Amino acid sequence: MSDPVGAVVVGTGFGVLTHLRAMRKAGIEVHAIVGRDLEKARKRAELFEVPYGLDSLDQALALPGVDAVAVSTPPHTHSAIVLAAVAAGKHVVCEKPFARDVAEGERMLEAAQREGVVHLLGCEFRWSTGQAVATRAVAEGRIGEPRLATFLFQMPALADAEAGVPDWWRSEQEGGGWLGAYASHVIDQVRTTLGEFEGVSASLRVVAERSESLPWTAEDSYSVHFRTRTGVDGILQSSIAARGPVAVCCRFVGSKGTLWVEGDTVGLADAAGERTLPVPGDLRMPLPEPPPAELLRSDYDMLHSMGIDLGPYTRLYEDFRDQIQGRPAATDPPAATFADGVAIQAVLDAIRRSSREKAWVSLA
Repeated sequence: MSDPVGAVVVGTGFGVLTHLRAMRKAGIEVHAIVGRDLEKARKRAELFEVPYGLDSLDQALALPGVDAVAVSTPPHTHSAIVLAAVAAGKHVVCEKPFARDVAEGERMLEAAQREGVVHLLGCEFRWSTGQAVATRAVAEGRIGEPRLATFLFQMPALADAEAGVPDWWRSEQEGGGWLGAYASHVIDQVRTTLGEFEGVSASLRVVAERSESLPWTAEDSYSVHFRTRTGVDGILQSSIAARGPVAVCCRFVGSKGTLWVEGDTVGLADAAGERTLPVPGDLRMPLPEPPPAELLRSDYDMLHSMGIDLGPYTRLYEDFRDQIQGRPAATDPPAATFADGVAIQAVLDAIRRSSREKAWVSLA
């Protein structure tokens, strides 16, 4: 029997709300929480009965029994943390958006490959029931050749001018904004379900009125027309600042049928009529588990208040554990790696360029 995998969590926000809890459910032992605020790191370590709360990554990496690092910090800090962890021979799970640009992502990928460590990206929703069932159904040819795709999501979570988010989240330079936070997941869904992107035409917007005392240089909304190399035309549109009821549409139209996702339910319409697809046992998720209420202090924290990502992240960490211990990697779905992080970043970079230049941008 293999020894338990030991890890440290870098980040006292989502790192604690989700990564730490998912690691433990996967049987990974968490030895330390690392954060910029030492007192906060110690308090959260105490709350979760983690041995150490630290403000030094070097100290954490030097702890005995540490095999792996979870990086759940602002995007502009990912590179330095990942490179330090990899240089120390640690396996890494890094949050998305992976980097500030492709070049930064490529440096992290090359370092991880050179050191031979397991490197995964936080695309946990590959295991989300609705998405996973839909991806498998498209791969099985249930709608024939995919032709059109629509991904719409509007919600009012940050519609207020004084919405409480970390400073970095409002900053384009620091990798903040809704594009990286949410579209990274949808881009990953497109890539795994429909194939690689061929090109994009996009517009990034700040839709809601914002306080002059809290300047926003990052977007709270985006609209993207895309085409894949497999010939699918699609639309991505989302806003986290749209007042009113939540609006969601995830829909795939093919040569033989149409498939749509509503939460964990996937519908299919073809020549035989409409029906709901059954959920295979391996794609069922446990009920969401909200994090401790005392950790939910801001509008930003409340984005993770339902705990819907805990089950999928647990699956990701089970695969991470297995790969570290020499067992085969998951294949359906496979976990995203740093290579996927670079590919997603290339699409994000193209979207930003398209919005700036008001032009179609092709991806090589």
